[in-house]
Amino acid sequence: MAEVEDQGRKLSEESTDESEEEDTEEEPKLKYERLTNGVTEVLQKDAASCMTVHDKFLALGTHFGKVYLLDIQGNVTQKFEISLVKINQISLDESGDHVGICSEDGKVQVFGLYTREGFHENFDCPIKVVALHPQFSKSNNKQFVTGGNKLLLYERNWLNRWKTSVLHEGEGNITNVKWRANLIAWANNLGVKIYDIGSKQRITNVLRDNTSLRPDMYPCSLCWKNNTTLIIGWGSSVKICVVKERDPTEIRDLPSRYVEIVSAFETEFFISGLAPLADQLVTLYYVKENSEHMEEEFRTRPRLDIIQPLAEGCEEISSDALTVRNFQENQCRDYRLEHSEGESLFYIISPKDIVVAKERDQDDHIDWLLEKKKYEEALMAAEISFKNIKRHDVQKIGMAYINHLVERGDYDAAARKCQKVLGKNMDLWENEVYRFKTIGQLKAISQYLPRGDLRLRPAIYEMILHEFLKTDYEGFATLIREWPGELYNNMAIVQAVNEHLKKDPTNSMLLTTLAELYTYDQRYDRALEIYLKLRHKDVYQLIHKHNLFSSIKDKIVLLMDFDKEKAVDMLLDNEDKISMDKVVEELKDRPELLHVYLHKLFKRDHHKGQKYHERQISLYAEFDRPNLLPFLRESMHCPLEKALEICQQRHFVEETVFLLSRMGNCRRALQMIMEELADVDKAIEFAKEQDDRELWEDLISYSIDKPPFITGLLNNIGTHVDPILLIHRIKEGMEIPNLRDSLVKILQDYNLQILLREGCKKILVADSLSLLQRMHRTQKRGVRVDENICESCHTPILPSDTAQAFGVVVFHCRHKFHKECLPSPGNVSLL
Repeated sequence: MAEVEDQGRKLSEESTDESEEEDTEEEPKLKYERLTNGVTEVLQKDAASCMTVHDKFLALGTHFGKVYLLDIQGNVTQKFEISLVKINQISLDESGDHVGICSEDGKVQVFGLYTREGFHENFDCPIKVVALHPQFSKSNNKQFVTGGNKLLLYERNWLNRWKTSVLHEGEGNITNVKWRANLIAWANNLGVKIYDIGSKQRITNVLRDNTSLRPDMYPCSLCWKNNTTLIIGWGSSVKICVVKERDPTEIRDLPSRYVEIVSAFETEFFISGLAPLADQLVTLYYVKENSEHMEEEFRTRPRLDIIQPLAEGCEEISSDALTVRNFQENQCRDYRLEHSEGESLFYIISPKDIVVAKERDQDDHIDWLLEKKKYEEALMAAEISFKNIKRHDVQKIGMAYINHLVERGDYDAAARKCQKVLGKNMDLWENEVYRFKTIGQLKAISQYLPRGDLRLRPAIYEMILHEFLKTDYEGFATLIREWPGELYNNMAIVQAVNEHLKKDPTNSMLLTTLAELYTYDQRYDRALEIYLKLRHKDVYQLIHKHNLFSSIKDKIVLLMDFDKEKAVDMLLDNEDKISMDKVVEELKDRPELLHVYLHKLFKRDHHKGQKYHERQISLYAEFDRPNLLPFLRESMHCPLEKALEICQQRHFVEETVFLLSRMGNCRRALQMIMEELADVDKAIEFAKEQDDRELWEDLISYSIDKPPFITGLLNNIGTHVDPILLIHRIKEGMEIPNLRDSLVKILQDYNLQILLREGCKKILVADSLSLLQRMHRTQKRGVRVDENICESCHTPILPSDTAQAFGVVVFHCRHKFHKECLPSPGNVSLL
């Protein structure tokens, strides 16, 4: 038995077509075990000559003429003394109730397993084969065939007597026969024949290929794949034949069926047996001693291959060399291959040994993966087929995988697998954590620990945090951010951090982490102090999230120093919690910060901070002059005298001009523009804004002796003041730059005004005509009235005799009158 058990470990050495390295990675397709129990004792004293397989039991024939019925485990359930010589073949019907047996001394017995009544006959020649009709138990005529030097068909007639018919003779001994449905296939020295029992016709003759081989030493193997497909193996040749129905128009004198060979190919070794496996073939090979392709230690060992038949060849799927007992003494004829269709079991029969091959199940697949250390594939296979595996446990495979990764030093991968493998098993989790601690790899497993509904003991998390705190501040901070505060004793960790800060009080990473711990512990004031000290960006989020506005009333300057924009936005958004007056009071000693706050307040609402507008004048003048003039323009609460005083003190001309014009002193404002700014364009623009004729006179008077100013006036005055007034006042002989261009522009502006007026007139006339036509159409339109009653006399509007002339007046308000009921036109007042 040890030899067969060792076979799985030697499979990598048994292939003749692939290298040793490739074979080690190829998973076997079949697994093997020796049929033991009662079989072992039988074969110690006797030798197996044949066997047939039923789904319920096995029937074994021996060289000493005995037949044993065995269960699937090999235990003997019944024993029949048939002969003193070799049993050649055993046949069972589909029900397994009847058995047919033939022996080398010419004995043939067909009987029921539950009664010995049946057919018992002795022939004068060896009977090599026997086959029962598949439905022998149910049929009335109880057909079966035997084969010696001829093939005989036996059946019972209506008198309950056995009738014999010769189906074939004259071509040597019948060496094999297989009956499927209505088709009987048999082999003799020349080839294979198929007989249709229904039509009583022989439908084919498949000739033997290699006639140099002795038929008795290399017998033919037959196997029905289904009711119409026959597989023939003889020597090293394989043929797959399909029985088909012939076209009725072609029948004439031909059988109603014919055989088509759909695949034919040669194999490397001699065939001892065939069996179907889905669309593939299981072949039992006999390997001769002089084979040049096999290593010395594997010669003469039988091989069991799985091949994929093709039209003109085959593809080898797997190949296993079998170490059966006494294989060195066996010949090709000593091996047989039988199969159980129901369970895909294959029995390799040799004189002193019976080996059972079966398809590897998912448990076997996982065994192979684990043996090859392919743990990830094994785990995946177990997870996919967890309902079908019987010998393996998904978690145990996962644990083996984790152990393998740890041994290999891939700690991160091992820790990552813990999350999937350990699941909700708290004991396993804690064991793994302590193991990772022992090997100094707590960091690897930290990020995969349970942290949701499933949690470990707080001590586990604290142990990991302490480990990080000793060696990795950044990793410690990451865990504090990622782990919920409920996982561990927060106060214990806070105390540990404070101990480390005593050694390094300015460590920003530790301070930030300590602030987060205080936040988890709802000690927000302590966290706020640290954030402000560090000028941390999360300080505003902390204030908003936990409503800490009462705690920052005396820290406004700190917040503003950190980030003015965010601080001001926060203060303005929460004015109901921190009043404007409180903010101004806190910022009174920091005018530059006060200006930022009041400026944003003014931008949001021009009226809300009106009592601080006077203070803002000096703040704008000091820190933000570009926004001073817009502030003066938009503010309705700014004291103009105070603003004018400040602007004059600082010599802010533009702001002074604006204030003078707003206070009504436009002449002084214009004078400042002309004298201090010397900007004629700005002066003209100012005059346009005020639209005061006296200002234009002042502007002209001031500019009359300044040629550049005159040019500016000529270019811009045309649409506001008659240019003639300016031209008449120009001194004769004065040189004016670009005078001609300025005069041309005046004329062009005049022409443009004339064209615009004419265009507007045309548009006005067209619109008036269009509206008049629309009114006319509207008034001509009929008016629907709902009541036929005069509003004056209250009688029907329409007379009973419509042939008479009548007059009706309907107003747009839908009131109706007889024409004669209306007052005379002179007495009607139109509203």
